[in-house]
Amino acid sequence: MSAKKTERLLNLVICLLATRRFLTVQQIRQAVPGYDGGSEEAFRRMFERDKEELRELGVPLETGTDARAHDDEVGYRIARGDYELPEVVLEPDEAAALGLAARLWQSAPLAGATGSALLKLQAAGIDVQPVSGALEPRVAASEPAFAPCLAAARDAQPVRFLYRTSYRPEPEERRVEPWGVVSWHGRWYLVGHDAVRGASRVFRLSRVVGDVVPDGPAGTVVVPEGVQLRAMVADLAGEPVRQTAVVRVRPGTCWALRAEATATLPDPAGAGWDALELGFADPERLADRVTGFGADAVVVSPPEARDAVVRRLQAAAAHEEGVPA
Repeated sequence: MSAKKTERLLNLVICLLATRRFLTVQQIRQAVPGYDGGSEEAFRRMFERDKEELRELGVPLETGTDARAHDDEVGYRIARGDYELPEVVLEPDEAAALGLAARLWQSAPLAGATGSALLKLQAAGIDVQPVSGALEPRVAASEPAFAPCLAAARDAQPVRFLYRTSYRPEPEERRVEPWGVVSWHGRWYLVGHDAVRGASRVFRLSRVVGDVVPDGPAGTVVVPEGVQLRAMVADLAGEPVRQTAVVRVRPGTCWALRAEATATLPDPAGAGWDALELGFADPERLADRVTGFGADAVVVSPPEARDAVVRRLQAAAAHEEGVPA
């Protein structure tokens, strides 16, 4: 469903909920944004489709006449008692789980939706704050490819994009039937059928170059029955360690990197930081791990890993300034 149609249906529901009397078709046309403009015939067809859509969604749309005004023209309304949900009651652990889930999405494009959901629950008197603790989880979704790939998987729509691998210098075009988007060890992956290779594949979103564009109509992708997306990512996303990087980290920070380090060395800059040796297979993947710690982690060597981090920081700065990277 397009954003324009979704907004129009929401406006229609709000309008019909806000009235106690039956509104005629013309009154609805005047009151609901999205119906203005166009011919009368086009409006009637649009309104008929919207009515059926609301009924299919389970919205209790009533028809009747306004007897007080002696008006025999059929009108519409939604009775609040039939539409409103019963009281939501959550156990403390359930409320904490919802709050925790919202924190996991705090930096993703879905942050607005989760924030709105939490506000509604809080307005109903439900405390959805997770139990406080020493650790606060966070799942970042800063890759530009995240939102379009998630939308494509949701809409069952094929997509195409340029993809960079660790063993080829230039990106290649991939045409993919998306099955889902999965987070694995702090990174996001698109799982689907690669039409170019003719087989199932896993794509790391940070390696997608440029735009993700539709490559066919929505609703045409069929996810194989019984497919296990996370298991596929676990099997295909792993890479053997081929190189060692030296990363300077600020004291008392970057515990995830410290846990992965094969050795801790004296700070080569003599500034009191720690220098970690980290094994990696791909500079781009290492850059994904390091840049998430901001100014607390700096790649010293090798040059290709340092350059990968610099590219990400430059792209982030250009995004904040609203200019192309």
